[in-house]
Amino acid sequence: MAPFPGSGLAKGLAVTLRTMTKKTVTAQYPDTQPELAPRTRGVIGLFEENCTVCMLCARECPDWCIYIDSHKETIPAATPGGRERSRNVLDRFAIDFALCMYCGICIEVCPFDALFWSPEFEYSETDIHELTHERDKLREWMWTVPEPPALDPGAEEPKELAAARKAAEKLAATQAEARAAAPAGTGAAEPGAAAEPGTTGPGGTAARSQPPADTEGDTA
Repeated sequence: MAPFPGSGLAKGLAVTLRTMTKKTVTAQYPDTQPELAPRTRGVIGLFEENCTVCMLCARECPDWCIYIDSHKETIPAATPGGRERSRNVLDRFAIDFALCMYCGICIEVCPFDALFWSPEFEYSETDIHELTHERDKLREWMWTVPEPPALDPGAEEPKELAAARKAAEKLAATQAEARAAAPAGTGAAEPGAAAEPGTTGPGGTAARSQPPADTEGDTA
């Protein structure tokens, strides 16, 4: 049976009438801020003190939107005759968010926890060049990084804490065994030491000090 003319319009109006009676779910942004999830991928923050300029994040980035410049510095030897050391010093760390696809690979591969997700997303610009955030701007985003969630009470203990606790317990057990094996003080005089007046000597006899010998002899 062919549909009668105007049936599609009637169905559309029926949907509209049903929707009109329901509560609206539209958020009036920016007057109403959205409630974001704790792990929202908004912008990337840089904790510069942890960065060792290993370049791993820049190499793994599929968009090549991370720019890093550095130079080497020589550290004098800490002790006389020691060897000098060299270290990388960060000169520039920038992320082009016009190219970034927010995959999070750079954060996952960083071995020293120098990059973090921030839920902030209001950083649109009228000039596309302003979307390249230098290290000073990336450091400012660190203040908006939320605290990590608490561990599940039933979760497995981290390996680092388990290893540290095991080492501490082993050290405490070793110290306790050393204290138990130490001989108790006997109070006996050491060999070759003169006995003090009134002290007990070997065999339980009282040790007495002898009077000094008279240096002036009697004449016959």
